[in-house]
Amino acid sequence: MIDEELTAWLRGCFQRAFPDVPEAAQAGRVVLSQRPEFGDFQCSDAMQLARPLRMAPRQIAQKAVEGASLPGVVAKVEIAGAGFINITLENAYIAERACNNGIPARGAGRTMVIDYSSPNVAKPMHIGHIRSTVIGCAIDRLHRAVGYRVVADNHIGDWGTQFGIIIKGYRAFVNQEALAKDATEELERVYVQSYAKAKEDPEWMEACRLETVKLQQGDPENRALWQEFIRLSCHSFDEIFDRLGVRFDTTRGESYYQDRLGPMVETLEKAGLAHESDGAMIVDLSEAGLDVAIVRKRDGGFNYTTTDLATVATREEDYHPDKIVYVTDDRQQLHFKQFFHISRLLKLVPDSCSLEHVWFGLMRLPEGTFSTRQGNVIKLAALLDEAHRRALEVVRRNHPDMPDAEADALAEKVGVGAVKYADLSQDPRTLITFTWDKALSLEGNSGPYLQYAYARIQSVLDKHRAQFPADRPEAAALRLEDPVERTLALQLAQFPAAVVRATETYRPCVLADYLYSLSQTYSSFYQRLPFLKAEDGVRESRIRLCRLVGDVLAKGLCLLGIEAPARM
Repeated sequence: MIDEELTAWLRGCFQRAFPDVPEAAQAGRVVLSQRPEFGDFQCSDAMQLARPLRMAPRQIAQKAVEGASLPGVVAKVEIAGAGFINITLENAYIAERACNNGIPARGAGRTMVIDYSSPNVAKPMHIGHIRSTVIGCAIDRLHRAVGYRVVADNHIGDWGTQFGIIIKGYRAFVNQEALAKDATEELERVYVQSYAKAKEDPEWMEACRLETVKLQQGDPENRALWQEFIRLSCHSFDEIFDRLGVRFDTTRGESYYQDRLGPMVETLEKAGLAHESDGAMIVDLSEAGLDVAIVRKRDGGFNYTTTDLATVATREEDYHPDKIVYVTDDRQQLHFKQFFHISRLLKLVPDSCSLEHVWFGLMRLPEGTFSTRQGNVIKLAALLDEAHRRALEVVRRNHPDMPDAEADALAEKVGVGAVKYADLSQDPRTLITFTWDKALSLEGNSGPYLQYAYARIQSVLDKHRAQFPADRPEAAALRLEDPVERTLALQLAQFPAAVVRATETYRPCVLADYLYSLSQTYSSFYQRLPFLKAEDGVRESRIRLCRLVGDVLAKGLCLLGIEAPARM
């Protein structure tokens, strides 16, 4: 990447200028300039060396770059202000990097397990699942792009006392017609009705408890019902995942690890980490500032901490990952701190394996914006249906003659893309208030705006092929004669850096911001300069630049899990 290459070069300059100063060995970090009129990249490290060198930063910067050159790459180096080093690149180098901006394989030979989405069996996915699913999918795709072997695991909630309540309620209340129409909706209704009765009727609650015991002991009828609940639920989940473009490598529910929970508590006891307290088994993490973690409840049941400990041990045995990433909302921060701490104490994963909790704020809808509700829960399928409906209105308004099937397919791409981008363009740790007008806007930082930018480029390329069939723009040299051409090419050269930063920080918004900025620059390029009417040589260069922008927009949107339709 350009910034790393320049940093290595400038760091060498500082080391040669000040060989006896340890601090100089770390100086020379180059970043993209915030003031392009002064240079393409800049370095401010001379300021940090003023004290150890007892020199003015401007003198330090000047001495560092005296006689320094990077032939074919750096056109000029200038000192500005108190000691900023401004670097301007050669046009030919920018053009070469714009045309060859492949993503570096930083993760080659490394494995990541990522745990995201994780809906509960017998409950429809709701708006609370959208961020984990969308952010997790983007992080998954980004890591694959930089060369990781990724194991995406959908850790579904398919075990627990709630299944006794569902089984008892199913036998008493299920509506088979409603079940066939929407299985998870009906199973949730059954659960709510059975749970309400259990709160009022102790005998019903006891009967539910007995159904749970029978399930856990392997009763054939209860096992068959439980497996059917899982099958129906996973079918419903897969319909949502298909619409969102999400694919998992494995789906292992909580039940997969049940045989390991008791032994895990025994391991904690033998290690002197767990002890009994008021009938429960706990791990006291107070000295680490992490309070108390319960690993076995008073009734003998296990909780999320125990399950996650068994899960991480299994993942280490099966995949030997270099890192394991969990994508959940911010309310689970304490749980993951406790779980990670205990995992380290038990050495369930080697020190070289990184355990990461990528947490996010909640997504909300403003009151009155979306009315399809059941209680206080907004179903995810209904949210996507509404996105499709609204996008179809926009498509019909702009293309009244488009065939129905084509309009419907385009509306799905635009609507779902709008919902996903509205999430991914925000910092994960922020609380999001989702609005339809912003999400579906063809102006501003939105998914449809980027999709439209890509489609407009495809239209330009189609017209060029029709008018100049003999042209070979892919072989044309980029001529960066106008400032906006140069700016656009420099941005194209920054694509690998944007992907790497988004991957390393687990913030897809870094890539979204880059794509939006690129599309804005392209818009200026499109409006200011002639393409098809440009002279020979210039025309091919500009068409090639268009194609390069289109390729990057398509790749970038794909990494965010968003389709780039050729027509809008």
